[in-house]
Formats: sequence, structure tokens, C-alpha cells
Amino acid sequence: MDNVFANINTELTMAVVRALIFFIVGIILSRAANNVVTRWSMHKLDAHKQLLVARVASYLVLLMFFFMGLKALGFDLGVLIGAAGIISVAIGFASQTSASNIISGLFLVSERPFSIGDMIRVGSTIGEVISIDLLSVKLRTFDNLFVRIPNETLIKSEVTTLTRFPIRRIDLAIGVAYKESIKHVRKVMERVADANPICLDEPKPTFIFKGFGDSSLDMQFSVWVKRENFSELKNAIYEEIKEAFDAEGIEIPFPHQSIYTGSVTEPFPIRVVTEENEAGR
Repeated sequence: MDNVFANINTELTMAVVRALIFFIVGIILSRAANNVVTRWSMHKLDAHKQLLVARVASYLVLLMFFFMGLKALGFDLGVLIGAAGIISVAIGFASQTSASNIISGLFLVSERPFSIGDMIRVGSTIGEVISIDLLSVKLRTFDNLFVRIPNETLIKSEVTTLTRFPIRRIDLAIGVAYKESIKHVRKVMERVADANPICLDEPKPTFIFKGFGDSSLDMQFSVWVKRENFSELKNAIYEEIKEAFDAEGIEIPFPHQSIYTGSVTEPFPIRVVTEENEAGR
């Protein structure tokens, strides 16, 4: 009897050891598969597809060795697969939000509205995409904050990819005094755009007169720039336009109101009374 128990214990110990070996080897090989696939796809696929293919390869290797370890312990894989199906259905009903995020993640992967490294805007949040996972997308904002956005939210929201195309347009809202010549103002701004080395010649800058504002002649001056120079040009061109306006004597007005007594356009006189005048009375 003792020999029987000893044999059983020995067989059980050997099964556990074999299972542990399968689990450990599976973890090591899954990481190796991730690295190998990443290096293989580095010059063939973009960052988004690299991450997806590497994770699929890693999970498949890990899953294969996991089932081999269970088999080494004596589990019937057919029964386990059936039980896993039942459990997955139960989990699906219990966690509908997670299931919705996973399905939304598959749509994001197939549609590819953005990739890893792109700058996107979701609502009031702007950041760089650093990860696209099954449940969520991770962003790093300009002030170095980590933001996690569920995939379902991305599917339901308006997402703007700021780095999808190689060039972008900067719309400058400019207002000048009513006494200024619109043609002269336009020429001055075009000279500023021509002098800036990172402002593109094609497409050409666009000038739009938007109308008569309360205190200014309102216009829009649009210039094009490579996306990597967007912030640099946006900061520089306002300063350059201000300097050019000052050199040409072009006035940039501040909001003001004129008060009239009602007779044509003649303003009524205003007398300023100081404390000294009051004391001399």
C-alpha cells in the first residue's frame, strides 16, 4: 500500500514539475516570439500593426504551452474547452462593458483612424497615442499626463487625428483699425509669409475678409506648414505680423465704444473733474 501511495505521489510530483516546466517555457518563448516578430515586422509594418502582430504571436505561444501544462496535469482538454465556452458566455453577460470595449477595439484595429505615435483629439483631450489595447487606448498629453480612453468611447465620439496628413493649415484671425487699407494689410501679411522659411509656398497662403466687426476690420489669413513645424510657425508668425504692422504703422485696435448724444455723429463734450478743481471752487 505504501508503495502504491509512493508511486502516486511520485507521478503527481512529476506531473506538476512537467506542468511548471511547460508554463515557464511558455512564458519565456512568448516573450521571445514577441521580440522576434517585432524585429521582423519593424521595416515591413507600421507601429500599429507591429504591436498587434507581436501580441497575437505572444498570446498564441503562451496559450499553447498553457494547455500543454494542463494536459500534463491530467486535465481533459475537451472538457476544459467546453467549460471555457460556458464560462466565457457567463463572463460576457456579467461584463457587457468589457465586451463592448473589446468589440470596439476590433473595429478600431480594422478601421485604423489613427496609429501609435499619432496625435489625436477626443473631446477636450489632446495627446499622443502610445498604446492601442483590447479595452482602451492610452494617450500621453502635452503636459505629460497619462490618459486612458475606453474603446467604446472612441467609437461613439468624434476623433480628430492631427497628424494624419503631412501638412496642416494655420488660420490666423486678424483685426485692424477701420482707417487701414485692406489691400495694404494683405500685402504686408503676404510678405511676412514669404519671408518665413517654414511657411509653405504651395498651397499658397489664403486671405479672407470676414466683415466689419464692432471695433475692427476682421480678416483671416491662412498659411500652410509641415505638421512637424506646426507649433513653431504658429508661435512665430503672430509675432512677425505684429512687428510688420508696427513697422508699417498699421493699427491693431482694442474693443471700444463711442457714445453719442443722438445728433448725426457729433460726440457730446465730456469734462473731467479732478479733486483739485473741486477744492478750488
